[in-house]
Amino acid sequence: MDTPPPKTEPTTPTDADIAAFKEQLGRPPRGLRSIAHRCPCGNPDVVETAPRLEDGTPFPTLYYLTCPRAASAIGTLEADGVMKTMTARLGTDPELAAAYRAAHEDYITRRDAIEVLEGFPSAGGMPDRVKCLHVLVGHSLAAGPGVNPLGDEAIAMLPEWWRKGPCVTPCQSADAGRAEDAASSGGDAVSSGGDAARSEGDTASSEGGAK
Repeated sequence: MDTPPPKTEPTTPTDADIAAFKEQLGRPPRGLRSIAHRCPCGNPDVVETAPRLEDGTPFPTLYYLTCPRAASAIGTLEADGVMKTMTARLGTDPELAAAYRAAHEDYITRRDAIEVLEGFPSAGGMPDRVKCLHVLVGHSLAAGPGVNPLGDEAIAMLPEWWRKGPCVTPCQSADAGRAEDAASSGGDAVSSGGDAARSEGDTASSEGGAK
């Protein structure tokens, strides 16, 4: 693409964001802290995750790409050998290698500001190689252009994944979820009413027996 999507400010996830995440990845979010980047279509496409999940498991990937269209396009780049070419260039281009190491330091600094993971590298193969373009693109989208040179390069190779509209319809999902919760609550209320009625009947029967 000629122009990458603009950087967006981190925001607290809404019910619609969480519903979109569930549709995008097919599971609930884990360790979700914020929406690190929002796609031009309005959906989240990168989330910031806690360095440790709720059960204490270390999770070094701070920026997690969620958009299935972007992820699919990145997978095509990986299959075409882009990672291998980028890694080879790191060994022959000192300026690129220095910028990529700076990206590695930026990633760790951002993660350490939340919680330090002793003994864990940054992510995506940084600082010496490229082993996951999804991580590098997620970093570039969250941090903005000029921070991760190879993430920026990968984005430039991608199509505008939002041009066909949202990849999922989170508002409908959130509304459906709220409707299910309401129906469930209503059912509980009916059940409670029935229990109360039965309880009154039992009390009446007990009183009749006492007579």
